[in-house]
Amino acid sequence: MASAEARPLIAIVGPTGTGKSELSLALAERLVAAGQSAEIVNADAMQLYRGMDIGTAKLPPSEWRGIQHHLFDILDVTDEATVARYQPEARAIIRAILERGAVPILVGGSGLYVSSVIYDFRFPGTDPSVRERLEGELAEHGPGALYRRLKERDAAAAASIGASNARRIVRALEVIELTGAPYGASLPEEPVPWLPTAILGLRAPRHELTARLDARVERMWRDGLVAEAESLIPAGIDRGLTASRAIGYAQALGQLRGVLTEPEAIAQTQQLTRRYARRQVSWFKRYPSIGWLDYDAPDLAALALDRL
Repeated sequence: MASAEARPLIAIVGPTGTGKSELSLALAERLVAAGQSAEIVNADAMQLYRGMDIGTAKLPPSEWRGIQHHLFDILDVTDEATVARYQPEARAIIRAILERGAVPILVGGSGLYVSSVIYDFRFPGTDPSVRERLEGELAEHGPGALYRRLKERDAAAAASIGASNARRIVRALEVIELTGAPYGASLPEEPVPWLPTAILGLRAPRHELTARLDARVERMWRDGLVAEAESLIPAGIDRGLTASRAIGYAQALGQLRGVLTEPEAIAQTQQLTRRYARRQVSWFKRYPSIGWLDYDAPDLAALALDRL
């Protein structure tokens, strides 16, 4: 068997709502049918959480089609999801898959999480006192004041993170304070691959993607997202730094608290989801040698295999 370093890693990326999970399964099935085993590794930050299923469009194990999946349902909703923690865990799993002679398929839309695996990213440490102070400012003043500070200190990081991602705003300010250097929230100008990787990106025309995302949010409410969020309150979702701010869950919790009406919660989730998708598109467009595929192309799995 070839060494792990010589075997390919496949990454399937793109904005939310383009069918990455379905393509990963179809591609894995094609590989298995050809005599090559394959396993799927999650790169969606919110799908790391147990119990957060409807709002993350997480496939249940009953729909895995016998394909081994990794890094799903590994965090409690009170845990903080961090890319610095995720990177070594994902890479260890990928190396183990390669040593088994299987092909790892990394799939997800969390750009920084994907990049942390496929490129040579290193992450600064943390300082509990600095983090506690910034979290206190966030609780007292909200994300707006911290975001304005970040724009003054690192405009590129602010543009990449966005004004609504309070957790990453805090982390960026912490890194800037500890290192005295820009946060570096974007890809390096010349990213160095960790392992040889074939990157497939799914794309959709903007007007089609917008319609799909809006319909998806409405479907999540019909499927019981509010009830799911309510069921996670005893587990502490409202105390979780990451989980409580997840798009959809934050709005569902707001509806439960009476801060938002149902139409307001849905509309806000749709707006934030569209904004997030635009950031995903911008992020993945910067990947060198990415092979773009139309999300609705006939026989997409066969087309993906041809690209590989």
